[in-house]
Amino acid sequence: MPKITFIEHNGTPHTVEIALGKSVMQAAVDNNVPGIDADCGGECACATCHVYVDAAWLPKTGLPVEGSQEASMLSFAAVTQDDSRLSCQITVTQALDGLVVRMPEGQH
Repeated sequence: MPKITFIEHNGTPHTVEIALGKSVMQAAVDNNVPGIDADCGGECACATCHVYVDAAWLPKTGLPVEGSQEASMLSFAAVTQDDSRLSCQITVTQALDGLVVRMPEGQH
């Protein structure tokens, strides 16, 4: 199973495993990673699973499509950056084994 490392705002890492086809958000929720609220349960309706994708992984995760629901929801996130994604919109594939994402200071 692919491994994903979530890095809290304070620098604390959490490396977890998740089955293929699940979302990066689900990996955090299933493994009780602090900092991913996922209030809407992965429906792309709340922006509380906001992460910053490590630059080395952006070619594999991509960025939100302009005008998409994800791009719209990110406008509600507290502090976005060029590498911001909603983790509920990133599907885990074998190519994402080792993915590193960082979490903002807060989700609200």
